[in-house]
Amino acid sequence: MPTGAPPDARAFRLGLAGIALVTLWRLALLPFDTRDLFVDEAQYWFWGRELAWGYYSKPPLIGWLMRLSTAIGSDAPFWLRAPLPLIHAATAVVVALIARRLHGDRVGGIAGFGFATLPGVAVGSLLISTDTPMLLCFALAMLAWVRLTETRATRWAVVLGAAVGVGLLAKYAMIYFPLCALLVVMAIPSMRIGRRNDLIAVLVALTVVAPNLVWNATNDFTTLQHTADNADWQGVRLDLAGLAEFLGGQFAVAGPVFFAAYLVALLRRGGPRARFLALMSLPIFAIVSVQALVSAANANWAAAGHLAALVLAVALLAGRPRGLALALAVNLAVTAALPVAAAFADRWRVGGELVLARYVGQAALSQRAADTARDAGLDTLVSGNRAMLADFFYTLRDARLAIYAEPVDGFPPHHYAQKHPLPPGPGDVLYVDDAAPACRTPEVTPVPVAAWTPEDGYRRKPVQAWRVARACWFPE
Repeated sequence: MPTGAPPDARAFRLGLAGIALVTLWRLALLPFDTRDLFVDEAQYWFWGRELAWGYYSKPPLIGWLMRLSTAIGSDAPFWLRAPLPLIHAATAVVVALIARRLHGDRVGGIAGFGFATLPGVAVGSLLISTDTPMLLCFALAMLAWVRLTETRATRWAVVLGAAVGVGLLAKYAMIYFPLCALLVVMAIPSMRIGRRNDLIAVLVALTVVAPNLVWNATNDFTTLQHTADNADWQGVRLDLAGLAEFLGGQFAVAGPVFFAAYLVALLRRGGPRARFLALMSLPIFAIVSVQALVSAANANWAAAGHLAALVLAVALLAGRPRGLALALAVNLAVTAALPVAAAFADRWRVGGELVLARYVGQAALSQRAADTARDAGLDTLVSGNRAMLADFFYTLRDARLAIYAEPVDGFPPHHYAQKHPLPPGPGDVLYVDDAAPACRTPEVTPVPVAAWTPEDGYRRKPVQAWRVARACWFPE
């Protein structure tokens, strides 16, 4: 960089350089990652093999991304996970641009680098998640909104609408953006973007998301129903422990110092820009806090709130070098350590137990099931267990075995039961699950073939396998 550049401009460039270095660290260690695909990751890969405008539990963008990554590379875990650090890096750059427009080059550079080091982003750079593309879209929508407060250029209204629309194709949590934006319009006149731009953005967003809405309408609103089921508002109860766990999780996602600084910044009297950032974050935390209080909520359900929260926190800490250094040091330690931990996932033990047991063992179970089927002279695997099915389809993709979900009556419990149920026909299958299937045909009795207990990994319960005639599920 030019040595004559102003200090603030150098700080912004250093922030971008920091984003690049963190991303290179993640990509450099990714080939050494020893984790199997987690159940959701394997499912997203499977969606990518069957391109559609929607899927059982999520909008389609994550499946499309998996298809693109495998088309560029292969079905290996490296290629499936390689886009994650790159997307988070792009989000970090957009966060830097937002912060620069609101608070100048120095805060912009720190905020972009700070986002790249968030513990939640460190985890998101290792696990395939719908949050990853949604966060990029949310950040782009925020940037477009800020630019529209400075210029009424139509192109930024189109960017805003496209970002919201694509974000909804990534994860329905993108709906938080228009909700927050409505509060901004109501509370901060100087941050309004004009009715014409509002209309353009809404029309563009609806145009982008319309195919997914049509898909839902023609598939019994499967995705929307699943989302409602996750909320699980069946009877109101006050779960203070659940609320405390969710709020504690926000300190883990952002890092303790950054999230504490955000809470302090909320209590300070700020101008329109600070109020804009507050309204782009606090309502999200509040909504998911209510969800945590009355039912349950995962920490990542409020992920979108951390974009504006971080910028607000960095604006506060920019004048407090010690606090800022502590915040970055804590987060950098996590950022550096997690890819190393993933490289030792299959052998890092504490007290004899694998620390990352949740992320290993799936492939070994699938291979054992395939070997059992071959030894029994069977070419079809069936299960009612979503986690098993997810890895069967991925690990055994070249095994020349037919794989199906156990057919069920009523609303399907997962994607595999919805799109890949066992069809009727002659012959036997190998059924692998926790217990034998409850045959609808009394004359059919499952015959035990094998049983084993995995020694390591995500599953420590016994696995059982039975030879079952297809007539078990299809009474004449």
